[in-house]
Amino acid sequence: MPWSWARSMIVPGATLSAIAIPIAVAAVNQMTASGTIRRQISGPTAITWMAIPIPVYARFSGGPAIDTISSAVAPARLRASNTRSRVMVTPQRYSARHGCPGGLGQDLTKVTRFMTFVHAIGEVADCRCDLVTRCAGEVRFDTKGDLTVNALARWCVRRRFLVIGLWLVALLGLGAAQSSAGAAYHDNVTIPGSESTTALALLEQAFPNQAGEIDTVVWRGDPQSVRMTEALAKIAQVEHVTRVERAQQVSNGITYATVTFDALGSDLSKDAVKQVIDIAHAARAPGLDVAVGGPAVGEVTQEAGHSVLYGLIAAAVILLLAFGSILGMLLPIVVAAVALGCGLLVAGFAGHLVDIATSAPILGTLIGLGVGIDYALFIVTRHRNGLKTGLSTGESIVTAVTTSGRAVVFAGGTVCVALLGLLVLDVSFLAGLAISSAIVVVMTVATSVTLLPALLAVVGKRVMGRRKDGAWNRWAAFTERRPKALAVTAAIVMVALAVPILSLRLGFADQGTQPPSSTARKAYDMLADGFGPGINGPLQVVAQPPHGLDRVATVEGIAHVGPVVLSPDGSIGVVQVIPTTSPQDEATSELITRLRAVLPDNVHVGGMTALNDDFTGLLAGKLPLFLAIIVLLGGLLLMFAFRSLLIPLTAAVMNLLAAAATFGVVVAVFQWGWGADLLDVGTGPIEAFTPVLLLSILFGLSMDYQVFLVSRMHEEWIRTKDNSRAVTVGVADTSRVITAAAAIMIFVFGSFVLGGQRFVAEIGLGLAVAIALDAFVLRTMLVPALMHMFGRANWWMPRWHSTSKI
Repeated sequence: MPWSWARSMIVPGATLSAIAIPIAVAAVNQMTASGTIRRQISGPTAITWMAIPIPVYARFSGGPAIDTISSAVAPARLRASNTRSRVMVTPQRYSARHGCPGGLGQDLTKVTRFMTFVHAIGEVADCRCDLVTRCAGEVRFDTKGDLTVNALARWCVRRRFLVIGLWLVALLGLGAAQSSAGAAYHDNVTIPGSESTTALALLEQAFPNQAGEIDTVVWRGDPQSVRMTEALAKIAQVEHVTRVERAQQVSNGITYATVTFDALGSDLSKDAVKQVIDIAHAARAPGLDVAVGGPAVGEVTQEAGHSVLYGLIAAAVILLLAFGSILGMLLPIVVAAVALGCGLLVAGFAGHLVDIATSAPILGTLIGLGVGIDYALFIVTRHRNGLKTGLSTGESIVTAVTTSGRAVVFAGGTVCVALLGLLVLDVSFLAGLAISSAIVVVMTVATSVTLLPALLAVVGKRVMGRRKDGAWNRWAAFTERRPKALAVTAAIVMVALAVPILSLRLGFADQGTQPPSSTARKAYDMLADGFGPGINGPLQVVAQPPHGLDRVATVEGIAHVGPVVLSPDGSIGVVQVIPTTSPQDEATSELITRLRAVLPDNVHVGGMTALNDDFTGLLAGKLPLFLAIIVLLGGLLLMFAFRSLLIPLTAAVMNLLAAAATFGVVVAVFQWGWGADLLDVGTGPIEAFTPVLLLSILFGLSMDYQVFLVSRMHEEWIRTKDNSRAVTVGVADTSRVITAAAAIMIFVFGSFVLGGQRFVAEIGLGLAVAIALDAFVLRTMLVPALMHMFGRANWWMPRWHSTSKI
């Protein structure tokens, strides 16, 4: 087995294992729970008895464990009906003895106290109690030793300071290790087997000293300016610069010189590029306007700023308003920050094994902050609700992590599955982004179910605030009264926003889309004014052997064809072709297609413009497959979670609607130019990798809200078998948290629009719009309305899906 292949599989395999194992454990728990004996009695006391199955594999047969349980609950008259399989406790008897006459009924406080009492039985019997559904009257005992969120939460509460210390050591240790070993990020956008990659390989073979990045120094003024002559001489002395060549032609008072570096992309020293920019700018004088452009210059000048701070400030304000507590505000941010730090450091180490793109930290920060704060918000909210019902701090934390924490693990797993779906595209650039982002999400889930419970235990009841819930009960009742009107309204909004997607064009925006004040944009505009827009994206036509290059000039759409340049051994010939249109123009893509159709097999069309075009074609061709995979995986996860066919189908349609509307807004802003001036971005095609990245993140995050909303509905449905009540209660109980979490994500994602990089702005705006539509239109309007209209069909599952077998 070649080492390079094995090495490329280590990190993906480890990442998949880290995600697959928790999902498998959750699936086993879910299947075990599905075997729980259920019984619902109509009337005011819906919960009349509780079944506590003991799995057969525990081998209980009337031994010490059963005797211990019987002794512990003797006052509650525990009845052992089959010691090999189950024991049962009657909540009404418990209630009568413990001062709760009238039974538990639908009083959540009484139900919670009973759950706590039964859990104590498990502690005495050396067993673990797993609350399957809150308010459903179902509790399951498993043998001690199984790894569950419940046991983990209890351990973290008891060992709170140890847990906090371990995370701090991990964060500091990873930071120290990376400062020593260094992070390894590398942009690899080549496509094996493509014409552009073949042309690049031939160029490197024929001209190894000229195979690096080529940027341009442009000036308007005296072509023979002494200042520029001196500046070009200094640039030639900069480390990593292999060649400086002044162009012979002058047009409209504009002259330029090409600067060739010794490396490409992320392998090129940014300090060297900055030195070139500084030397060129220092030559400016009255009547002499100088600018520097090119791929390397564009990367350096587009580095993201500190706009993420604005998102964090907005998140802090929203958390403060939601909780009314300074500590309640700080905890989610601290947990998200620790997760983000550890995740990015681990991703940096992963770059030594696989190609992790230089944009991975930005994308990881965007995703990590959004989901990290949200997951912590869900758990803290559930903990506060537990404290309000009278639970002790410890029991409230454990209950919160056992319920909302499980949802967080499931939601985090779905986000990772959606991200790792990018691996099917077989593009190393996207695979690296997927792996690094998934690592950040895994760390986020880990801190949410370990560090957060420990911090909550330290803080105690100081996490409580004084704010009360809003008017979501009235909104939930309104959705029940007017489901059709709300469904139609929401559908019209989504379809209207999706209309621009019909004109979606994928590609790679050139430097003409950068802010007008940037040096790369000034150089781009000056070159276009002097020599035409095609000068900014020349094509390299490479032939081995050097025959057939004479056909290039016969193709329409070419402004200039340079002379044939032969390699030192004469085996390879290269011709530079200047199109009549800009690199991002659709006509340039059509020119590349025509050239490849006319030229013989030994001639290959390359250059950065051709590489971008090949990359776009590859992703566009695989986009339908990728979309089908993530929709199918998401649907299967929801089907097994809620034992329903209609709920996953509805969720799939909702996600597709959200994706279409999101892309519609992105097209309107970045392609049509609506509001582009306000965001200081130019218009052009949508970056080719934006759709797949947006879809993977969007489907994962949408699943969070779907699971959180429908889980509460499902609990109420199991308890009452009343669909209208289940939907209404679900909306009333979860909408406040969903909208608060969404508001945080909107501001965090939206802050990246101001970061300075166009593709990051596309993803930031797209995710902000997607979350806004998902939370405020789909989950609070369209989904509840449709579920009211579907009625009991929401919870139908065919007979072949057995819930009685493990």
